[in-house]
Amino acid sequence: MKKSLILFLLLTWVAMANAQNVGLSFSYFVPRNGYFSTPISPFSLRGVGVNLNKYFAIQTGASLYRMSGLNIIGLPFESKEPLLGPNFTLFVPAELVFQLKGRQVQFDIKGGGFFFYGFAQKLNYGNFDRAIRQYQHWDVANSDLSFQNNPGFGTHFGAELTIYVTNQFGISLETNYLMGTSKMPLKGNYSGGSFGGQLQTLPADYKDAKVDFTGLEFSIGVIFTGNGGGSKPKTRRRR
Repeated sequence: MKKSLILFLLLTWVAMANAQNVGLSFSYFVPRNGYFSTPISPFSLRGVGVNLNKYFAIQTGASLYRMSGLNIIGLPFESKEPLLGPNFTLFVPAELVFQLKGRQVQFDIKGGGFFFYGFAQKLNYGNFDRAIRQYQHWDVANSDLSFQNNPGFGTHFGAELTIYVTNQFGISLETNYLMGTSKMPLKGNYSGGSFGGQLQTLPADYKDAKVDFTGLEFSIGVIFTGNGGGSKPKTRRRR
């Protein structure tokens, strides 16, 4: 994990050193049935790509998030609270961008796919046990589970509005909706029962369990460019 963070930071610095447009933004992720999550600055570089023509571009990048909590789906029961986290998640999008440029305003519509991978994964046993109690109609429950961590993939779409206050300074607002999953088979057992009844231990084998990486990502940032307005080449941007 530590080596991956150092490598990611070095790549970020290299890309920023070659950037024609440099900026800083604050991005946040609100997962479905999860907890509000934040990025880890400066481990974020987005908007790296090339223009195909006047209107279309291909962009990629990477962000490292500190996920407070994500949900797990594919279980025999449902939970409105996150069952996984906290963790660190590397997020890498690849998107096609439709660009509408003006002198002081640019509006982008974007969509594509993404890769993500969670590091230092932890199950939220408090919420897990609560979900099992509701599922089994027990008063108490205690689970002991192991999992297999896997990379995940998904699709996303969104839009970005950039307003240039001056020829060298702009403000950007961006929103993306993410829909992705990663396989996370769970295996183990859980014990519990009702007050006044006999406690029992049952096996758990949730081979279809998946991390639910669905939610809304939004950011607000500032951009510094030497080209000014909508004529900027938009090749690289720090997020």
